[in-house]
Amino acid sequence: MDDRATGLVLRTYPLTESSLIVHWLTREQGRIATVAKGARRAKSPFRGKLDLFYVADFTFGRSRRSELHTLREVGRPETHAGLRHQLAYLRQASYAAALVELATEIETPIPVIFHLMDGFLRQLCRQPAVAQTVFAFELKLLNDLGLEPDLARSRLTSGAKEIVNALVRREWNDSFQLKLSTGQTSELRQFLHGFLIFHLGKVPPGRAAALQE
Repeated sequence: MDDRATGLVLRTYPLTESSLIVHWLTREQGRIATVAKGARRAKSPFRGKLDLFYVADFTFGRSRRSELHTLREVGRPETHAGLRHQLAYLRQASYAAALVELATEIETPIPVIFHLMDGFLRQLCRQPAVAQTVFAFELKLLNDLGLEPDLARSRLTSGAKEIVNALVRREWNDSFQLKLSTGQTSELRQFLHGFLIFHLGKVPPGRAAALQE
C-alpha cells in the first residue's frame, strides 16, 4: 500500500532525461526523497505540480532497497507564487530550506519543523525581505531543535538579547515589525553565524545572499 503525506518541495534535480528527483519536507515522514518518473515529459501528470516550495498532498511507494522512493500522485499544489516576484524572497526561502536539510535527519518526523517552514513561506512575501526574517527563522529552528542560545552566557548586548527573545517568541507578522539598528543587525549576524557552526558544523551556502550582504 502506498504511503500518503503532505509535503513541501525543498529542492529538485534531474535524474534522467525524463525523470526528476524531488526532496520533500513532510509533516508525517520528515524529510524524504522521491523519484517522479516521467515528470519532465510534456504530458506528465506531474507537470506543473513539482517546483521549489510547492506544498501538496502526495502518495509514494516506499522502496525496500534505498531512501529514494517512487512518487505516485501529487494533488493540486499551493505554489507560493509570491516568492517568484522578488529574488530576495527566493534567496531567503532557499537558505531556510538548506538550513532545514542541514539540521535534520532524513525520514525523521518532526512536525514542528514542517509547520515552521510552512509558516515562514506563508509570511515571507507579506513584508520586505529584511535581515531579521532570516534571524527569526534561524532562532525558531534552533529553539524547536532544543539548541536555543543561552543568552545569559553570551556576550550579546542587552538590546540584542531583547531582540533575540522577541524573535523567538513572537509570531511571524510581529517579528517583521521589529526595527534593528545597524549595530544590532551586525551583532546578531556574527553571533548566529558562530552559533550555527558550533552546533551544525557549518553554515549552508546562501546565508550572505539571504541577509543581502
